[in-house]
Amino acid sequence: MRPMTQKDTAPDAMATERARLFALLGRLLVAAPDAHLLNALAGLPGDSSPLGKCYRALAEAAAATDNIKVEREFHTLFIGLGRGELLPFASYYITGFLHERPLADLRGDLARLGIERAEGVAEPEDHIASECESFAGLLSGVFPGGVAAAEAFFARHIRPWAGRFFADLESAEAASFYRAVGALGRMAIEVELAAQELPV
Repeated sequence: MRPMTQKDTAPDAMATERARLFALLGRLLVAAPDAHLLNALAGLPGDSSPLGKCYRALAEAAAATDNIKVEREFHTLFIGLGRGELLPFASYYITGFLHERPLADLRGDLARLGIERAEGVAEPEDHIASECESFAGLLSGVFPGGVAAAEAFFARHIRPWAGRFFADLESAEAASFYRAVGALGRMAIEVELAAQELPV
């Protein structure tokens, strides 16, 4: 995803960290990580918090694999022969079918926010990677709208299904490295949901 227009904003430190987390999830779900990214992930620090434990597990998973294995795993999970083990699309998770109303609603909101699909991207915009990337861009100020727009985007387009997707990824038969990605994504969604319940 890319902005149709650029807008300078100054997100706070918390929004920046949230953006980094969802940008990482988007990157790991759009394509298998290469050797350089796996090496960087292996160095992620962790701590005793639930999110910190997920980062540590991701670091351990990255250290235990290589780019060839993770490319095969990605293919089995998301591409396969005909289809992968998982279909990472909002329309499928919400309606049971691809290219349904959730995709149309998302496209309308992206257009209003001034976000358009990057050239050369074949996947529909309701792919989990695109939604994570869009959310990250709104949080970071790369896309116009700011944190308020990001939170509305999350509530309408990510909250209804992404937690189930990440839980499915965490328990997928073919998942090894991506089991840790699923756990990190599930925890990221849980943190966002908890934050939305806090009094203003």
